[in-house]
Amino acid sequence: MSRTVQAQGARRPWRTAIVAGMASYLDAGAIVTTGIALVLYAPTLAIGAGTLGVLSGLLTLCFAVGAVTGGRLGDRYGRRRVYTVTLLVFAVGTALLVTAGGVAVLFAGVVLVGLAIGADLPVSLALIAEQAPAGEKGKMIVFSGMLWLLGILAPILLSIAVAPLGELGGRILYGQLLLVCVVVIVARAGLRESAEWAGKSDAAAGAGDEIRFSQLGQLFRAPLVAAVLATGLYYAIWNLGANTFGQFGTFLLVQVAGVDVQAASALNLAVFPVGIVAALVFMRVVDRPSRRIFFVGGTILNVLAFVVPLVLGFSATSFAVMMFCFGIGAAFCGESIYKVWTQELFPTLLRSTAQGVTLAFARIVAGLAAFGTPVIATGSPTALFAVLVGCAVVSGAVGLWWVPRLRSAADLERAAPKTG
Repeated sequence: MSRTVQAQGARRPWRTAIVAGMASYLDAGAIVTTGIALVLYAPTLAIGAGTLGVLSGLLTLCFAVGAVTGGRLGDRYGRRRVYTVTLLVFAVGTALLVTAGGVAVLFAGVVLVGLAIGADLPVSLALIAEQAPAGEKGKMIVFSGMLWLLGILAPILLSIAVAPLGELGGRILYGQLLLVCVVVIVARAGLRESAEWAGKSDAAAGAGDEIRFSQLGQLFRAPLVAAVLATGLYYAIWNLGANTFGQFGTFLLVQVAGVDVQAASALNLAVFPVGIVAALVFMRVVDRPSRRIFFVGGTILNVLAFVVPLVLGFSATSFAVMMFCFGIGAAFCGESIYKVWTQELFPTLLRSTAQGVTLAFARIVAGLAAFGTPVIATGSPTALFAVLVGCAVVSGAVGLWWVPRLRSAADLERAAPKTG
């Protein structure tokens, strides 16, 4: 029986969107949990500031390596094979982090978790889009972004309860990730292979693996290289602002705006409902031509978000306005639309490879920028926010001018000869 036939049958796209989309939950959860849990581990496991920084950076680097590797394997051997292995590795990594008795085990766990979730994410996103009904692909990809928000929210809320427990609290935080991972492994056992990938893969094999847009080198030649550059640059540049919020939001509120940690946490939590509501709105329009209007509006809000502190000064009020503007705007542009574009612009047998490459590039850029962010923020917050305004403007220009000029994957595949 061919893989195409095996992949057919009753398709439950929303079940796929939820179960495969949990990769986004685990990705965000791993980042936020590591940031909190390592602090709780520090006194008893002798984790200094330098070691903590290395572990956090290693998680980002391993994500990048995993994204490139997993994305390519997903295009070569199928979505199902890759996401099955990646979650098993993620489970082993989180189990090490739950039970770690020393720094060496923490390093091993962080490496496994980073590699696993990096490899899982591009493959899972491709599966969601390929199993979605026509006219709902963007909606289901945006839904995965809501799971990413929940992946941030869950450890933050849990940490409020378990932080007083110190090291045990850190183990509980990682234990939550392990429990969710095990549940997702069981749920994914019932998912089928992507019918779209299976059909294209069978066709490529029947053509002697010479079908157009299946070879890795084609991704870095015209016409696909333009889409790689456009989506990679857009996401990497836009993500500098988002990553500054994600990694240093509390730091900026405390050190620059002058609020206490409790008030910073409350403000961070207050933004989440706004982002979720905005994402629900975008889900309704993302598969329609009107999404461009929302994208323009989101881009403008993201630019204004970073302008506000420059105009009103660095205070709790200006930061609150900034965070709400960014929270609404980010639902209509940024990571959400980047993930939709990667499904629309890249042919099936290079889709998760392209996503892996561009995701890795963005995470590496963000990781490098993070080294200097605290120093710049305390030395000259005006300079930091001027840079972030520039990033929002440049990424917006890429999204508004360059991306619309790219040909869709469907158009490229229809026009392509099958032997070149």
